[in-house]
Amino acid sequence: MSTYVDGMSEATDLATRAGDRDPRVGLRAVAALRKLGEQLEAVQVRSARQQGWSWQEIATELGVSRQAVHKKYGRH
Repeated sequence: MSTYVDGMSEATDLATRAGDRDPRVGLRAVAALRKLGEQLEAVQVRSARQQGWSWQEIATELGVSRQAVHKKYGRH
């Protein structure tokens, strides 16, 4: 539970910093959020596949094509 709470606090902090008036602070936060988003997406795609979801179902939820999601995660 603590890791989840810590992660949420970090994400909230990053989201706040992404709106900073200093572009250096804001851009670094945006980059960190992008990395976090990619990591979270990978975890959820892996979970969906383990639960028997098709590539099409995952793609629909992500708002991308089946081919795009399969190309990105199909070999993992």
